[in-house]
Amino acid sequence: MISKLCNQIFDQSINDYHINNEIDFEPKNPYQTATIEFLLYKKNWIDTAQWHMEDVVRNPNIDCAEGLKLKRKIDASNQERTDLVEYIDSYFLERFEGIQPKADAKINTESPAWAIDRLSILGLKIFHMNEEAERIDASEQHRATCSDKLSVLLRQRTDLSKSIDELISDIENGDKYMRVYKQLKMYNDPSLNPILYSLNKENNG
Repeated sequence: MISKLCNQIFDQSINDYHINNEIDFEPKNPYQTATIEFLLYKKNWIDTAQWHMEDVVRNPNIDCAEGLKLKRKIDASNQERTDLVEYIDSYFLERFEGIQPKADAKINTESPAWAIDRLSILGLKIFHMNEEAERIDASEQHRATCSDKLSVLLRQRTDLSKSIDELISDIENGDKYMRVYKQLKMYNDPSLNPILYSLNKENNG
């Protein structure tokens, strides 16, 4: 089942990240290049580093220049994350290439890779909520509340994992089909972001 593989690799990546716990640390991906395992590990590492960037940038005392620099870094990370999700979807498109959908086949609300993207983020929520549930310097009420939230997140991961496996099975059986839309993010494109192309026009006279 693909969800079991995803959850194992996501947990591995999250635990590996927290050995050094440094945003700029460059990991050695333990999986062979161009395999689905390699892509899943890389995907979650990006998510994990960005999770911590988002924590830092919310510091109300952060230096403005440093905060802006970090915001630019988060934007770049978001683009890398999106690109990688599309790579993962390409893996599934190739895997299902020879399958003929049934006449009454339906399309899912999201592609397999975007569902897996949510599973990666859930892994991070579970890790950090578990940390909060065990925080010795927090109040008993805080730990209890976080423990309740952790139970919900674990149930959510179970449900999402099952849904992803069912989606893959439905595509393999021809009951559903894949259609992938590029995300076409506009804010990073200087020809589509009105602020950027206005500046470009000003600079070019």
